[in-house]
Amino acid sequence: MTKDVFARLLNEKQYKAIKSILDEMNPVDIAALLPEFEEKQMVLLFRLIPKESAAMVFTYLDPEEEQVLVEAFTDRELENIMDDMFIDDTVDVIEEMPANVVERMLAAAGDKRNAINAVLKYPEDSAGSIMTLEYISLHPVMTIGDALKKIKSRGIHSETVNTCYVVEKHKLLGAVSAMDLLTCDDDELISEVMDDNLITVNTLTDKEEVAQLFNKYDVLTMPVLDNEQCMVGIVTVDDAIDVIQEEAEEDFQK
Repeated sequence: MTKDVFARLLNEKQYKAIKSILDEMNPVDIAALLPEFEEKQMVLLFRLIPKESAAMVFTYLDPEEEQVLVEAFTDRELENIMDDMFIDDTVDVIEEMPANVVERMLAAAGDKRNAINAVLKYPEDSAGSIMTLEYISLHPVMTIGDALKKIKSRGIHSETVNTCYVVEKHKLLGAVSAMDLLTCDDDELISEVMDDNLITVNTLTDKEEVAQLFNKYDVLTMPVLDNEQCMVGIVTVDDAIDVIQEEAEEDFQK
């Protein structure tokens, strides 16, 4: 869909038609379209994006466009966006914003504020700075059936459910895949099917090293442990890819 089509519909105030088109578009394509419009039109278009896609579109924008939107949002709109964004994406946005915008975003973060601050404290080149705190943790004595119930109730708040981590007293014991959970009997224990041979990183491991481990071991997620070997989060493959791209751009500029 071209800019001219949206410009015409905006001029004619055909907002229902715009919403219908945006509803069918990929968030990446919407994010590429918005910067083509002047600020007021961009804000209007963003407000017509379906709620379930808005946060994702927001994270694909450049910091300049994100700042324009944050400054235009009502408190309620900002709270909704913050609520729908994952912690690691929120941290990425905040790190690019001026202090006054950061202050407003943190005020709108609600219960997520402590988690955001926890990630922000890590050095910017570390695994801790790119990890997310939103993952599914399971107890070793849970049954498969109980684990599936937990995933159904909590999965929407986690960045991935493809791999769930088995944790006891904050210590990482192993992991189970979605395939394991779907193909094993409901009365089997998590401890009986979990894999305890895991690749892990420390919160202070250099993020480029983390990206290299993703490439070497071909995994989709990687648990992050603190100095006491307690699990504090996970790094996902999309964040590892971002690191690789950043490194490639830096090498090209040199």
